[in-house]
Amino acid sequence: MAEFCSLFSSSSGNCTYIGGSSGGILIDVGVSAKKTEEALRMFDYALEMIKGIFITHEHSDHINGVRVFASRYHIPVFASEGTLIGMDKSGVFKSPVDAYIIPECGTECCGMFIRPFAISHDANEPTGFTVNTADGKRIAVATDTGIVTDEERNALSGCDLVLLESNHDINMLKMGSYPFPLKQRILSDVGHLSNDSCSEFACELINSGTTRLVLGHLSKENNIPSLAYETTKCALTEKGFEIDRDFTLTVAGDYNEPIKF
Repeated sequence: MAEFCSLFSSSSGNCTYIGGSSGGILIDVGVSAKKTEEALRMFDYALEMIKGIFITHEHSDHINGVRVFASRYHIPVFASEGTLIGMDKSGVFKSPVDAYIIPECGTECCGMFIRPFAISHDANEPTGFTVNTADGKRIAVATDTGIVTDEERNALSGCDLVLLESNHDINMLKMGSYPFPLKQRILSDVGHLSNDSCSEFACELINSGTTRLVLGHLSKENNIPSLAYETTKCALTEKGFEIDRDFTLTVAGDYNEPIKF
């Protein structure tokens, strides 16, 4: 049985658990090691069962707890070469951390196969990840992307479960208090996916065979969970898909209940 759990998901910090009977991995550790430990224990994930940490990119809300957590439990860290360089500049490797460049073709970890794919974000070689579990499930994490590229479409098509960015409501962002350059960055092709763009791509995913959709990386200032949920739900129902028959839809936050399937 595959298990997916959004431990933390927002513009303040991100960490996702994916696992099976042989152990699990974390994708990003964007909160403190202490909070990560607390979240894992809350859901009875033994710390010694975490066999790898996979980092999407070097921005602080994805790496804040990596240095302490990885060195404390001697867990290897995998990322693109560019991301590792960015992490090094951020001081992640001041403590002894076993870090490895993940091959483009992917790598095996605790009975699962993890493959990176490029995303469109203003970081140093950022990636999302697809995870093929031991029992044949396919899970993807795709956040922090300004647009959905053809590479992302190819990687995510047909995945059983997708954590997809639904970062902001465009009107809330435009009318909000962020300075203009930051608004422009978020709205750019290397920024973040809006509710509207997310809902449009969600229709493609469900049509490709995805049955479980999790909306993630919501901005606390420029989005509301119910708004993100309704935007994607309405887009899917307008296409003729029926919730709880053709798909399930949830919004990731902090300490979400695991999805087992």
